[in-house]
Amino acid sequence: MKLDRRLLRLAWMARAALLWSIGLGLLAGILLVGQARLLSRVVGRVFLSGATLTDVRPALLLFLGAALLRAAATWGGHVAAHRAAARVKSDLRQRLSAHLLALGPAYAHGERSGELVNTLVEGVEALDAYVAQYLPQLALAVLVPLAILVVVFALDLWSGLTLLLTAPLIPVFMVLIGSAADALTRRQWTALSRMSAHFLDVLQGLTTLKLLGRSRDQTAVIAQVTDRYRQTTMGVLRVAFLSALTLEMVATISTAVVAVQVGLRLLYGHIAFEEAFFVLLLAPEYYMPLRLLGARFHAGMAGVAAAGRIFEILETPPPPDTGRRSAAPSFHIRFTGVHYAYDDGQRPALNGVSFDILPGQKTALVGPSGAGKSTIAHLLLRFIAPQRGTITVDGLPLSEWSAADWRAHVAWVPQRPHLFHASVADNIRLARPDASIEQVVAAARRAHADEFIAALPQGYDTLVGERGVRLSGGQAQRIALARAFLQDAPLLILDEATAHLDPELETQLQDALARLVQGRTALIIAHRLTTACQADQIVVLDGGQVVQRGRHDALAAADGLYRRLVTAYGGAT
Repeated sequence: MKLDRRLLRLAWMARAALLWSIGLGLLAGILLVGQARLLSRVVGRVFLSGATLTDVRPALLLFLGAALLRAAATWGGHVAAHRAAARVKSDLRQRLSAHLLALGPAYAHGERSGELVNTLVEGVEALDAYVAQYLPQLALAVLVPLAILVVVFALDLWSGLTLLLTAPLIPVFMVLIGSAADALTRRQWTALSRMSAHFLDVLQGLTTLKLLGRSRDQTAVIAQVTDRYRQTTMGVLRVAFLSALTLEMVATISTAVVAVQVGLRLLYGHIAFEEAFFVLLLAPEYYMPLRLLGARFHAGMAGVAAAGRIFEILETPPPPDTGRRSAAPSFHIRFTGVHYAYDDGQRPALNGVSFDILPGQKTALVGPSGAGKSTIAHLLLRFIAPQRGTITVDGLPLSEWSAADWRAHVAWVPQRPHLFHASVADNIRLARPDASIEQVVAAARRAHADEFIAALPQGYDTLVGERGVRLSGGQAQRIALARAFLQDAPLLILDEATAHLDPELETQLQDALARLVQGRTALIIAHRLTTACQADQIVVLDGGQVVQRGRHDALAAADGLYRRLVTAYGGAT
């Protein structure tokens, strides 16, 4: 497993805890050497010199003290390592969440939600083994054997040479097996991400699957996805078991080599018993950090595989936001030759769009599906930036305003508003978190939502459920309208705010919206021509281009796309 510099930079944030972990691990290794020395001395004195328990009691007490200190150092090292991992995961999860928010909905809509959630949760969690186990063990696999080598070389040259020459065998086999395991682990992580994404898709579309009688078909698909993940997981486990077997065998053979040469030299009197026993006690412990490194290697590979996707997201540049202006403009907005394409230019959405949105007027965008209406709204909301052309506000580039300050002046009511699993009041209060309950109720009344909210079991404290599942489409739309009333922003972007309401309620809300937009600038994405008829200006889009502009009467009388739309809808008044 290669040391990813990006992961090392992350781990460096918790360097104090990691250094404590490594230092305590090294201390445990040094205490182990001391224990081995004391034990070899006790055994030598008892069996060769006939020492009594009283004679060796001080050495045994020292041995016990060293064992307790070693246990404490080992425990402290583990605690420090896990604290380092917890800090790295917390910081990374915050960075990843903030970056996803900065990338905005345009990026999220192009990705699978389940895969992103899996990366944010399980992907970050997978780094625990890498930071808490692999990195400290990587340092200890060098320091502890080196400390043992220094002691053994000082005591016996031939034993030191034997240890030095056999030690590199374990890293060599780790590299050979690790190259295959790395590719398999990446496949395993990809399979897990796809499985998570598919499960979420099935859960979100369960109603549709039931209605179409296709829910049972998904059982076979899920079985295929899970079986693919099972196969990749078993492949990783096979390599891990092969690696463990190989490393154990190499370590055992290396220990045996040390034991044979020590035994032969002891037999012929070339080494004293106490020194020979000391070397034999240290030999397994000399290879132990290297064997543990092999085990930590496989535990940390899942984190490395997940990190690849994490850094791919973090390295995706968000829409530029270098603006510094914060003062509210007068909202004379001009699009000049604006181009935008999705999927790295493969899916054009706007092709040289030019039009003006005048202050205090209602501008309606009309056109067939895919004409570019939503893209224009996303550009104005600063979710994306023009790839060519300019958007100016009062003659200055839109980019001169910071995205956060700009959005504070904009109220957006989407066609399908998102409601969170929170109370009705909290969902309305998203527009102004500091708003009082009286202001929330006033906004709901203006949106004609107060009556149905009051009839809910807990009124404004009623939980709406995930995505507002406990509310009807029209009720959810009125909650979104209440947000706009509460925000009281000078620029309104309405994606057919009355599209899901019955005719009677639509009439009421049209009157309310008329009062809301009075004296404000409004951009309305019109899906029904009755909405466009009331606009001060209608911009007709087709194929990402502006094909007509004007008021309803003039456009309906002229030959063009708008007239054909009016005819198709049976006329509009």
